[in-house]
Formats: sequence, C-alpha cells, structure tokens
Amino acid sequence: MSPELNPESRGELVRLLAARASPMAPMPTDAEPSLPKLAGVKAVLFDVYGTLFISGTGDIGLQQEAARGPAMVEALRAAGFTGATDALGRQAVARLMDLIREVHRERLEVGFAYPEVDIRDVWRDLLRELSEGGQLEPPRDDLQVRRLAIEYEIRVNPVWPMPGLEEMLVALRKKGVRLGIVSNAQFYTPLMFEALTGRDLAGWGFDPDLCIWSFEHRVAKPAASLFEATLDRLRRQHAVPPAGTLVIGNDMLNDIAPAARLGCRTALFAGDRRSWRPRPGDPRCAGIAPDVVLTSLPQILSCLE
Repeated sequence: MSPELNPESRGELVRLLAARASPMAPMPTDAEPSLPKLAGVKAVLFDVYGTLFISGTGDIGLQQEAARGPAMVEALRAAGFTGATDALGRQAVARLMDLIREVHRERLEVGFAYPEVDIRDVWRDLLRELSEGGQLEPPRDDLQVRRLAIEYEIRVNPVWPMPGLEEMLVALRKKGVRLGIVSNAQFYTPLMFEALTGRDLAGWGFDPDLCIWSFEHRVAKPAASLFEATLDRLRRQHAVPPAGTLVIGNDMLNDIAPAARLGCRTALFAGDRRSWRPRPGDPRCAGIAPDVVLTSLPQILSCLE
C-alpha cells in the first residue's frame, strides 16, 4: 500500500501537472448528436480520459511502446535521476511494459478478467531493478517515484480539459445532480482536476464516495464490479436506483455496455476522434445502444431539463 501524500507533496505534484500541460483541442467526429429528454436522472457518473479530459492518445495506457524511449530519458532527468542514456531509456520502457504485463498475467490467473496495476508499484519495481543493476541511483523517496511517473505520463499521454467541462459541471451542480466518476485511472488522475481546472474534485461537486478509480481496485473497465460499487453506494446512501443514474463515457465497451446492463441510462460522448470508441460490430456490445449521443459536453444539459 502506497503512503498517503502530505499536503505539501500533493501540491508539488499538482504544480508539476499544471506546468507540463499544454492546451489541446478535440478532433471532431462524424457522429450526429441524439438528445432525447431523460426524466428522473438524479446522479451522473463520468469517465475521465476521452470524456472529461482530452487524451493525446485517446485513453490512459494506450501509447505506442516504440516511441517512448526519448520520453523515458527526459522523464528520468526531469525527476532528478542522473546518468539516463538513450539505451537505458529504451531498456526501461521495455521493462516497464513487461512488468505491467506480468502483473496482468498474475491477476488473470487468479480470475480477474480485466486486471489493473497501481503504476506506483510498477515504477518502484523498475527502479529497484535498475539500481540493483548499477544502471541508476535508487530513488530518494516515494515522492520522487511519483514525480517520475507523472513526468513520463505527461510526455506520452498529454491531457487537457474537454471544452464545455466547466459549463456542464456548474450547471449539473445547480440542478442538484449527484456527481461521480468511474474511470480507468492512476494516482495522478484525480490530481489533474486541480492542476488543469483550478478546482479539485470536491470543488466541482464530485462526491468522493461516488468516485471509483481502477488503480485502487486493481480492476479495470469494462469490469462491471467498478460500476456496481458506485451504484451500490448510490442506492444505500442516496436512494438513487440505477434507472436514476446516467453514465457518460466515450467507449461503448468500457462505459456504455456495462452501465446499460446494470440498468443505468447511458450517454456516449463522441466529441473527440482520438478517443471516440463506437465499436460497431463488436459482439461484446451486441444489443446495446446509448440513450444519448453527445458531441459536446454541455449538450447533456438539454436532456436533463
């Protein structure tokens, strides 16, 4: 279990994310919006990458391995590790991916169909191997490990708030809708909100009990268990049933299909070509259609009036 960040360290990582970010614009899709009225929606659960935030690669963890060597060298140097060479960068990238695959295999073998890693553990294992091999000095502390993870991630998967994010969240909060998140994510994902929008999750009205992050559960979407955990809390704490819950995401497989099968309303976000995943013909999405199709986030407000 990773130690919790103190406020000073957390602030340092938020500032790092903010300093490294650059504005991006979504790439339009050819999707047509479909905006029927949805009565009785009391809670909205969001995906993050490709929905609330533009993702340079379309999603977390989908970067091309071959192009990551220079990013690894830059990240190591920026995080304060000396002696990083091009050869070491290529080796470190390959081993990082191997370690992730090893964790996935182990969890698949014990019955988890959609395994997830806590990337902090993977980086610690990688740095231990490199330092034991005399190729890199060991990290000074856990904060340096987290800085390295962020320095690398922001180079291979830059992010930026999706247009209309603030307008939508402010309006939903005024309507009294409960807000939550179900996301494939890592420790830095919640920090992105404060770094790139100026407000943390609570400041935007998100209920911490309704925010489910894959790295904390070691399970990734489309696993139904992540949605079930949130829906159970909505029922027990707020008397909101699945039929009163709207799930908004960019991926038919990861977001729409599991939510629809659990009885939720669904909205497919088709606002960015990088991340839009309609998956036509995919048998895993057979018989599933979203209730709403959005090409911009604020469009959902007209459906909830």
